[in-house]
Amino acid sequence: MAGRVSMASRPPFTDSDTADEAVRSTCDDASICKRFATSKGYWTDPYIQYFVRQTGERKAPEINRGYYARVQGMQLLLDAFLKKTQCDCQVVNLGAGLDTTFWRLKAENTLPKKYFEVDFPMIVARKIHHIKTKTPLSKPLIETHSADSLLLDGHNLDSDRYCIIGADLRDIPTLEEKLRKFQIMTELPTLFLSECVLVYMTPEQSSKLVHWVSDTFNTAMFINYEQVNMADRFGQVMIENLQRRQCNLAGVDICQSLDSQRERFLSTGWESVNALDMMVVYSLLPQEDVNRIERLEFLDEKELLQQLLQHYSICWAVKDALSLGLSQIGFCA
Repeated sequence: MAGRVSMASRPPFTDSDTADEAVRSTCDDASICKRFATSKGYWTDPYIQYFVRQTGERKAPEINRGYYARVQGMQLLLDAFLKKTQCDCQVVNLGAGLDTTFWRLKAENTLPKKYFEVDFPMIVARKIHHIKTKTPLSKPLIETHSADSLLLDGHNLDSDRYCIIGADLRDIPTLEEKLRKFQIMTELPTLFLSECVLVYMTPEQSSKLVHWVSDTFNTAMFINYEQVNMADRFGQVMIENLQRRQCNLAGVDICQSLDSQRERFLSTGWESVNALDMMVVYSLLPQEDVNRIERLEFLDEKELLQQLLQHYSICWAVKDALSLGLSQIGFCA
């Protein structure tokens, strides 16, 4: 088979291989936590069961509420972008893992012109395998595709409305080449999403990535969910826990404060930038639904939930050459 490399010719694993493997394992962590939270009724996701079969061991209520805030917060901004652009746009999910947003948007009839996902080739191969072998995943994809056949190989999937690309986000030339190969349109309003992805890149690497986006797309939005306030004791414990699993937060310096999160975008050509910690985001989510989920499980450690939410943030940056009013997108009090 063309392109196959025998294991004998492969160079030995380096420290960076081990680090990348640890980062890839965080994809499973997030998917398992989301699967458990949906099984408890925090939100509805009929598709995650096809990627993660078991609900896994019980997760603490504060973890479930943290994931609820994360999912709802990201969803709220994404849906607002789709509304502002009337779906005449593209979405690029960086480090998408086993995310199911494409299927949600298809079911709600709010798909953008094209939805792209990028992740390590190994994760992409797993996701493509699930899609190929499970009808509830492949059927919506086929329904949005006009041709008889779609491109499907080990590390890429391309259809009219959905594309998965195996690539390393630290290698921008290759990333750009693959996105262009699969017909990304730089003149179309484009939303970039990342959840706990940039933190695993050095500050220089992540700044280059967000700079490339602002240079390449005139009308764009970037929504980034990741750690914040990491200089305090609670933050240090989070770092130590991850290091024990060989998981190095290479970009933790940018996670010192909301200001440092904003600065990454302000210094790379973005027009307006907002950042909120998840405690604030949680307080701004639709209150009726928050009340509902707070009745699902008794929360003993309210203080722990507060600490957890104060150490994650959503930062969103905008460039609005088409004057669509993208800077108005946010959380309403």
